[in-house]
Amino acid sequence: MITKMNKKQEILKILSAKLRRILESSEVNFDKLQELRLRMNEPFIIIYEGTEFFVSDSGTLEKQPEKGYQITPGDIKETLEYISSFSLYAYEDEIRQGFITVQGGHRIGLAGKVILEQGRVKSVKYISFVNIRMSHEKKGCGEEILPYIYEENQICHTLIISPPGCGKTTLLRDMIRMISDGYGEHPGISVGVVDERSEIGACYRGVPQNDIGMRTDVLDCCPKAEGMLMLIRSMSPSVIAVDEIGKREDIDALAYVMNCGCHILATVHGASVDDVKNKPVLRKLVEEKLFKRFIVLAGGKNPGVIKNIFDDRGSVLYDWKTVNGEFVFV
Repeated sequence: MITKMNKKQEILKILSAKLRRILESSEVNFDKLQELRLRMNEPFIIIYEGTEFFVSDSGTLEKQPEKGYQITPGDIKETLEYISSFSLYAYEDEIRQGFITVQGGHRIGLAGKVILEQGRVKSVKYISFVNIRMSHEKKGCGEEILPYIYEENQICHTLIISPPGCGKTTLLRDMIRMISDGYGEHPGISVGVVDERSEIGACYRGVPQNDIGMRTDVLDCCPKAEGMLMLIRSMSPSVIAVDEIGKREDIDALAYVMNCGCHILATVHGASVDDVKNKPVLRKLVEEKLFKRFIVLAGGKNPGVIKNIFDDRGSVLYDWKTVNGEFVFV
């Protein structure tokens, strides 16, 4: 049985005793904490309310690196022991991918010496760099978007285009939740999620830590192309959702799933529809009109803002310059 904890408890329990004491003495609001960076023999860094701070020995947030507490090898070793429940070997598959997901859905990125076997990553040892990314949800952020992706009471194949770090996974997650649970006049339907990097559902011991709906099935840490075909064969989803497509095999699997009558929600890195067209592997998505809706997120100083929504003919369904107000969801 997994005991429910708040965000502060979830993070403190995986940190070394020293780092735990530092954060407990600080005035940090854990709901506004985004990242904790542990680099051996370097200052303790956090990203808090979108700003980088160095955390001092007494827990104060500083802008000068020399005032930050220096992360020791012991801090790294002890933190890794708590993250892995004193058995890094048990997390070998996750470590091979460069991260571990812990209770609460928080994602722990790991870096160090990479061990190769026949040209493929076997493991990572001498881990000296730890990045703790806080899990966060924005329930309701997809509410104003959903009317644009329905056509004749059916979900349209939808591609969310966004620069890195601008909210595409947050938006996708909430759309999955609402489609799964039911939205307005639309009843809930089954959704299959291929969560290759464990960022959508953020599963811990197989259980999603994020709310992705009552009719959602998840393949965690599974390659997208293989996972989409597995879900079609085994779970009979009405919708399949994937994050950050880009490989040739992803595109081929998407086309197969669409031909099976299953609807697709997907994301891709980019700044515009034209940006997607200019990438050889992704051009097919636009030119062959595989997707019926394109949602473009703004970047730069406007993270979390819906910039445009287009249909497959290129018609503008929504433009942030011509309407009163903006869709802002992060």
